[in-house]
Amino acid sequence: MEEVNVRNITIPYLRMGNGEPLVLIHGLSEGKEGWFKQFELANQYDLIIPDLRGHGNNRTLEGISIENFASDVLALLDLLNIESAHFCGFSMGGIVAQEIYRQAPERCRSLVFACSAPYFFDLLGKFTSKLFKTRSLLLSPVHRKLIVARSSFYSWDEENFVNLQKCLKPNDEGMFKSIDALVKVDNRSLLPKIMVPTLVIAARYDLLIPIMIPIYMHKKIPNSELVILQKSGHIAKIESAKEFNQILLHFLSKHPIRLNVS
Repeated sequence: MEEVNVRNITIPYLRMGNGEPLVLIHGLSEGKEGWFKQFELANQYDLIIPDLRGHGNNRTLEGISIENFASDVLALLDLLNIESAHFCGFSMGGIVAQEIYRQAPERCRSLVFACSAPYFFDLLGKFTSKLFKTRSLLLSPVHRKLIVARSSFYSWDEENFVNLQKCLKPNDEGMFKSIDALVKVDNRSLLPKIMVPTLVIAARYDLLIPIMIPIYMHKKIPNSELVILQKSGHIAKIESAKEFNQILLHFLSKHPIRLNVS
């Protein structure tokens, strides 16, 4: 793990591999380790995997917003002298990737939205937000992870539960503030403006992001691609990691970053 100071905060991140930059953006209550099944992509890409504010090893709890999540990632790339990159966001990370495109479309070679949505107020809403918070206060971390496992996987086997333990690094205050930030998001008007190669990955048994949401995204984003993982729940990057990685690599290989030649 490395750390850098940008925008008056400390951002922990992982960097591994060689090749074109691929930024992996984690979901709610995860950290950079949530992408451990994708570390093998470092064989072909330069992986940059940050911890967002209030998540993982990032202890900054002030200024948690989707806008700041995106600006932090862009500032990290500035410090690493990376002009453009591929961006893959899972769940909440997909919302962050959308905001990165809003702020700096010229820096996005391609976008991948995995089990994500353009808005969350209908999906979470005030009631669900309160439910998340109440559950976090009343239940032990083990019970909370068990609930997440039961609602996030197609198969409830022990391996998925063990893998989930590696991914989730809940920080209650960071999670609560992030949920509050998510319910303010509505990127539906942004989707038709996305003019870079875009892949939407959906999971057939995703209980958190109903399948009609990624289908809607695909229809609204010009020339986007849609892949539906048929035997996976929400956390498809773990449950269907082999297929997920193959789909991602195939998509990225079609859209290489063109270097400026003077």
